Amino acid sequence: MARQASYDRDKVLKSAMDLFWAKGFHATSLKDLEQALDMRPGSIYAAFGSKEGLFAEALRLYSGQSQGGLSEVLAGGGSRLGALANYVRQLGGQNRGEVPSRACMLVKTILEMPDDDPSLRGLAEELIDRMELTLTEVLRAAQAEGELPAEADPARLAARLQTELIGLRAYAQRINTEDRVAQVAEDIARGIEALSWRAA
Repeated sequence: MARQASYDRDKVLKSAMDLFWAKGFHATSLKDLEQALDMRPGSIYAAFGSKEGLFAEALRLYSGQSQGGLSEVLAGGGSRLGALANYVRQLGGQNRGEVPSRACMLVKTILEMPDDDPSLRGLAEELIDRMELTLTEVLRAAQAEGELPAEADPARLAARLQTELIGLRAYAQRINTEDRVAQVAEDIARGIEALSWRAA
């Protein structure tokens, strides 16, 4: 009979994600992981194969949560552009104490590992591309429903929105910027709403 794992994998991954998100891959030591996860090194390696394997799963969890947040807003129904705008407002209204870092974990990973670890950088790139594809699909659906004009380019608009969100979240890392971040998020959100020909 197989021996059952004596840890809560979901809880461990959430703790690992929070730690890596706050400190980055290289600055997170094995000792940090032991304390945060309440696991011995041997147990960590047995469960995830390596520190890199654990980090990769943490990246996937982070990406899944980001996608889930957007899906939740879209599930509310109504205008697709309105849902995207509200998603941006939610990001802008996020308090510093709510998350380990207000910057995007995927972008932080790319900046930390330009050449260091092609596999982890490649995974971060892939997950960013996946989010941009999701944004493209939402905008394409808005176009199909007549909310965006026919001449609009959903992929180009998604790339611009992705760039704005990355910039917003990088700016949010600064101290005492909560009010300004919320204002900028509102500007981005209104820009999304203004894409609709119905707003003209």
